[in-house]
Amino acid sequence: MVTCPLCDTAIDIEEEDLDEGDTLSCDECGATLNVVGLDPLEIQAEDDDLDDEEDEDDFDADEDDDADEEEDEEDW
Repeated sequence: MVTCPLCDTAIDIEEEDLDEGDTLSCDECGATLNVVGLDPLEIQAEDDDLDDEEDEDDFDADEDDDADEEEDEEDW
């Protein structure tokens, strides 16, 4: 039995039938879930991955802006 990380509903699938990279869906909340680890079993909502990538992109963009500002200040 696997539990949805978003709504804590039990998903009727045997853990030994899962492989890393498998995709599941929660019938209760409709979330798309990815198997990201097997020992221990780790299930992550697909949307969580996207949020993390967006946050990293935002952080990198801020660093680039700071570098541009420093270059502008040196020209003066």
